[in-house]
Parts: sequence; C-alpha cells; structure tokens
Amino acid sequence: MNTDNGEPNPRRTRRIALSLVVGSVAMLILSFASVPLYRVFCAATGFGGTTQVAKKNLGQQGERTLTVRFDANVARDLPWRFEPETASISLRTGQTATVFYKVVNLADHETRGVAAYNVSPDQAGAYFNKLACFCFSEQRLDAHESAEWPVVFFLDPALENEESMGHVAEITLSYSFFAVKGPAAVAPSTKTSLAPAIRPKT
Repeated sequence: MNTDNGEPNPRRTRRIALSLVVGSVAMLILSFASVPLYRVFCAATGFGGTTQVAKKNLGQQGERTLTVRFDANVARDLPWRFEPETASISLRTGQTATVFYKVVNLADHETRGVAAYNVSPDQAGAYFNKLACFCFSEQRLDAHESAEWPVVFFLDPALENEESMGHVAEITLSYSFFAVKGPAAVAPSTKTSLAPAIRPKT
C-alpha cells in the first residue's frame, strides 16, 4: 500500500522484510531438523520398513508363524565379507529368536563400518522388535579379523490384528554395511561389545 504522496509506507515495508527474514530462518531450521525428525518418525511408526527397538519381550505369544529371511550387503569401498549364518527361520509371533551374522575383514588394516537396515514388506517394520543388534553402533575389525554378531528379535503378536499384514507370510531383514571414514567415534582401545547370545535350538 502506498502513502498519500505515492511513496511506499516505511513501516509496512519493514514488516514485510522482517516477515521474509523470519520465514527464511524458520525454513533453514526445519531443513536441519528434518532428517532427525524423519528418523524419529520412522522409528516410531515403522515407516519405510524401519524396525522397532524393545527393551524386553513381554512373552505374549501369538498364533501365526511367519518365515523371516536374512539379507546382507556391503558397500564396494568396505572390504568385508558379511553374510547371515542361516538364510531363514520360521518364527511364531511373540517368540524371541537369535540369529548370527558372520563377518570377515579382508583388508590388511583396521576397517570400520556402520549398518543401515530395514525390513520388507514395509508395513512389517512396526511389528519387528529388536532386543539386541550390531546395527546400533559403529563396528570395527582389525586386519583379517572375523566375528559373529547376534541379532535378537521378536515379532509383535499385534501384527495379527493388522489388516495389511494378513496376507504376509514372509518378512526379510536386510542389512547394508557402509565404510566409516575419518576419526574413530570412540577411543581406539574400545570396541563395541555385544551381550552373549544363545543360538536357537534346531
């Protein structure tokens, strides 16, 4: 709006300029917050096949038995051989299972990696509960070191009440390891340790 003499209103101009600055700052803040907020959303809802983290299994077994398959992938710049000890298991909902992944560092020096993970189909992520997993932190291997890493998990019996899970008979847990560059996240003398796990009876 112009003043009576045809010149812009200085007060209105300042308000518009201030609004633009505030809006720009807000957009910048949201852009930085979007990634962690997205991760929180995925973890809470299982969106995109993101698994859940549980402190314990309440021991309520369901009626359905599903096949859980295990997949392993390694980025080209990480010299590891990484594979599941078993290709698949049959698991009743509510039952706790422990599976192991085998890994070998093929390099002549220490290497470090971090895992990205998800389950498919995507809707199964909300009901796939991990109790222990090597994927929660950076992993380091000395030259030619090998290891066996456990994953302890259960399928929430609540999936039996979910319409979209009614036709699902098979769930795939997939890991992809990527190389970690730069300084170590922890002191060199410290290695990530996992609580001992017992293989399921066959």
